[in-house]
Amino acid sequence: MNVEQASKIILKPYITEKTFSMIENESKICFIVDRSASKPEIIEAVVTLYNQKVINVNTARTIYGKKAFVKFETTEKARDLATKIGML
Repeated sequence: MNVEQASKIILKPYITEKTFSMIENESKICFIVDRSASKPEIIEAVVTLYNQKVINVNTARTIYGKKAFVKFETTEKARDLATKIGML
């Protein structure tokens, strides 16, 4: 997967107070993703865009679009990525 394809899957980070606490407590970052994206595609897109190992992905469909809750290896890695993409 190239960067252009990955950018079409991962649309933007989803930022709320709850997602901030998820970074610290659960090592998860929430993204708004393409409605047709599957979990393996989301994992591959995160690896392509951010070079971080993904442990697990949970998805939910909402009025804002499809959300992907991406779990990383450690809280430190999740925090570093959140800082890198401008969430913190």
